[in-house]
Amino acid sequence: MLKKETLTKTPVICLLALISCFLWGSAVPSIKIGYQLFSIASDDFASQLLFAGIRFTLAGILVIILGSLLQKKFLLPRRAAWAPIIKLALIQTFLQYVFFYMGLAHASGVKSAIIVASNVFLSILIATLVVRYEKFTLMKFIGCLLGFSGIVIINLAGGGLDMSLSLKGEGAVFLSALSYSISSVLIKKYSADENPVLLSGYQFLLGGILLCICGFATGGRLNVPSIAGAALLFYMAIISAVAFTLWGILLKYNPVSQVSVFGFMNPVFGFLLSAIFLQERNQAFSFNGLISLLLVCVGIYIVNRDAKIESSAHETVSDTDNG
Repeated sequence: MLKKETLTKTPVICLLALISCFLWGSAVPSIKIGYQLFSIASDDFASQLLFAGIRFTLAGILVIILGSLLQKKFLLPRRAAWAPIIKLALIQTFLQYVFFYMGLAHASGVKSAIIVASNVFLSILIATLVVRYEKFTLMKFIGCLLGFSGIVIINLAGGGLDMSLSLKGEGAVFLSALSYSISSVLIKKYSADENPVLLSGYQFLLGGILLCICGFATGGRLNVPSIAGAALLFYMAIISAVAFTLWGILLKYNPVSQVSVFGFMNPVFGFLLSAIFLQERNQAFSFNGLISLLLVCVGIYIVNRDAKIESSAHETVSDTDNG
């Protein structure tokens, strides 16, 4: 596993965060293709939960196996780790995806993508104003505003935005984004004392089992998949296993704002990959698409630069105090 000194270098943060975001972005077309292969209707909420539950249960098993191989011993949580694991399983996996699938069934894809992008704002606000892990600065706000503007632009390119709002639609999507934001801060907190790979593996396993129980109990069923369906489900498990594990490791060693701001790339990758694999939006490679990508990249750069300046200033003060 990479050392702390390596994981705090900006190029490494960018590379690992972008790998995570690319994987999460690929989940957008993968889920839609998966619904077709498994014959899951767009309004079949129970089967969608069951599908997600199987995906995350597999992801948990993969992370635990991979983590055990890397550690050369089986990853087994100590007693004190179970409370953080249960909280993360409920917030990051169970509640986030229950609210997400509920909201997606009652809100347009455009509005959902824009609301989900607010999790970057929420993560940074919670980290700076609630738990105070870092300072809230004007540059962080400007960077987030630019990144969010890019997400709005790329989604408006496809049309379909209106001002209608509903609690079970847009409200549920917002609660999903809030759950994700809270979980990002909790990962930062809990990984100070626990292995982030262990946390990821067991919270996925527990959260996935809860989703399976909930989906099955409410009438969810899955048809026997083809080889292509099984392969896609396995790939989606890999998406979660790799992306969330890398994200958790980055959050352990870096400011929440510096990592979370890369979340603006999730819908960008999702938009571009959907355009390639689903032929959904020809606007992806248009002028609006390029402007959106530029705004997101500038926003990420501003927040990362501000976080590095803040980190350097903190290290200077610490060295002065020690001297």
